[in-house]
Amino acid sequence: MTIDGHASEVSWDKAEWTNLFIDIEGDKKPKYDTKVKMLWDDEYYYILAKMEEPHVWGDLKQRDTIIFYNNDFEVFIDPDSDTYNYYELEINALNTVWDLFLTKPYRDNPAVLNDWTLTGLKSAVSVDGTLNNPNDTDKGWMLEIAIPFAAYKTSYFHKNVPVDTFWRVNFSRVNWQHDLVNGKYKRKKDSKGDFLPEYNWVWSPIGVINMHEPEKWGYVYFSSKAIGETDSFEIPKDEKIKWALFSLYRAQRAYKNEHKVWASNFNDLNNSEIVIDGETLKPSLENHSTGYNISIKSPFSGKTIIITEDGTLKMKP
Repeated sequence: MTIDGHASEVSWDKAEWTNLFIDIEGDKKPKYDTKVKMLWDDEYYYILAKMEEPHVWGDLKQRDTIIFYNNDFEVFIDPDSDTYNYYELEINALNTVWDLFLTKPYRDNPAVLNDWTLTGLKSAVSVDGTLNNPNDTDKGWMLEIAIPFAAYKTSYFHKNVPVDTFWRVNFSRVNWQHDLVNGKYKRKKDSKGDFLPEYNWVWSPIGVINMHEPEKWGYVYFSSKAIGETDSFEIPKDEKIKWALFSLYRAQRAYKNEHKVWASNFNDLNNSEIVIDGETLKPSLENHSTGYNISIKSPFSGKTIIITEDGTLKMKP
């Protein structure tokens, strides 16, 4: 694969587009279309993003600056689906990169490693129109990315190439309203001089304006079948148990914000049983000196799945 932003390979022709992105908060239709294709081989996870945009612009050129202050495309990856130790990649129309590693979501006070580098990353941009030229109307821009599996040795200690398995992934497109200042594109401000809020368009909706809820990201399945061949993937039932545990985790956080202590029973959380694919599951709640454990014994795998007060997920035989 030649990473040049044009995606002229036959492999890309055979790959299917995702559905069009939607607003991060739900089903609102974005002003401009965004869609993605994905491929993989023994070395790389390939992503092709196509973005409709009548004014392609960017002015951030320094690596690891805050790229979402420009219109950008973002990739979020959690290889082992535990919401901890995940990766974020942001790229603008100038192909300026911000890559970072987060030990956990911002809600749980993570270490954010801005100096982490996605070694071996390849990316390229092509513009259907002109870049930074306000005198015409563009059609959009396309971003081609190759992410090396070897880069995930930082936190992903299993087999690095995921074959017939899934990663938790999400894609986000940040889009700003703009003004022209001395003939140059700038983010638009309101009458008080504050920047207008950005639009956030995503592949897998979060429900709130916060990409850092990894439990709500999508599932990317790395099929061993050839491009164009049909394959099937069903989200594992234990993943659905994790969803339920995170719902209880959020309820606990809301309870503590109001009452200054953790709830000690499920009645306080208005949730004492969970139904998954027809199976009724009863979680257990154990409070301790620094927080709590909520656990569910999976009837599907036999494992006990536990979530703690800081969002840590544990799996026990």
